Amino acid sequence: MKRRTLGKSGLEVSALGFGCMGLNYAYSHTLNTQEAIALLQAAVERGVTLFDTAEMYGPFTNEELVGQALKPYRDRVVIATKFGIKLQDGKQVQDSHPSQIRQSVEGSLKRLQTDVIDLYYQHRVDTQVPIEDVAGTMKDLISEGKITHWGLSEAGVQTVRRAHAVQPVTAVESEYSLWWRRPEEALLPALEELGIGFVPFSPLGKGFLTGSIGKNATFAKSDFRSIVPRFTPDALDANQALVDLLTRVAAQKKATAAQIALAWLLAQKPWIVPIPGTTKLSRLEENTAAAHIELTQADLKTIDEALAHIPVAGERYPEELEKRTGL
Repeated sequence: MKRRTLGKSGLEVSALGFGCMGLNYAYSHTLNTQEAIALLQAAVERGVTLFDTAEMYGPFTNEELVGQALKPYRDRVVIATKFGIKLQDGKQVQDSHPSQIRQSVEGSLKRLQTDVIDLYYQHRVDTQVPIEDVAGTMKDLISEGKITHWGLSEAGVQTVRRAHAVQPVTAVESEYSLWWRRPEEALLPALEELGIGFVPFSPLGKGFLTGSIGKNATFAKSDFRSIVPRFTPDALDANQALVDLLTRVAAQKKATAAQIALAWLLAQKPWIVPIPGTTKLSRLEENTAAAHIELTQADLKTIDEALAHIPVAGERYPEELEKRTGL
């Protein structure tokens, strides 16, 4: 597995990480603990070193299985987790008050069975807490040796700038893929200027860009995609043109649609590290192989020109969830 450095931080990780959320949370097909542990350990053996979780996934159970799985490999991996979202009366609410962050970090350290968190993200921006207070708390946690690096998830450019001025931000994690390119407008230029790495989640469009989800797909109520406008039958049908494009390029490269989608992301900037998730060993191997696919400038031009004629149908989040992003 090739390696990359997240911005100017010096944090070196595998070119592709592993998004752990779907192992036992948010999707209809999940794994039991032993199956999940086996898959995570298989990822390590295939060169993956960045593993992404959060206290909210479960809540808590995702961190527990990540901690159990990676404990034998702790000196070989980078563990990223997140604070700032908690359940209150059955609903997710933001809470990044310093006292809550300190409670969260102690819980995460225990569940992850580690003495230090390598990369600690604010899961969503909390409008009730100045980002300077959050960054100051991160600075303290770094000096105390509880975390090594910190980052922001789904934050807007001005929030990133304000946070970075207090304590340098190592990475921003946000959605980015061939069917969600908004980060290109303002976020990516700002990250390049500031020397901050970028970690795209849902790099395969929550599974759609693999080509395995047709217009007649249905999702269980426990599956997050059941409430996503982009996964309605009409939107899936309209967006099939994007998968068709990937399939054509993949045929020329003797690859799969998913591999082209990941290779495209890797080709955008050398400090971008996508974190695809999966519950299948075959998909893990398919994803990791994408790190070795080279897309030429001609390939990228062909893809971009074709994308210009493929409007993406459907919003990526329900309105209520979209309001929590880009602050």
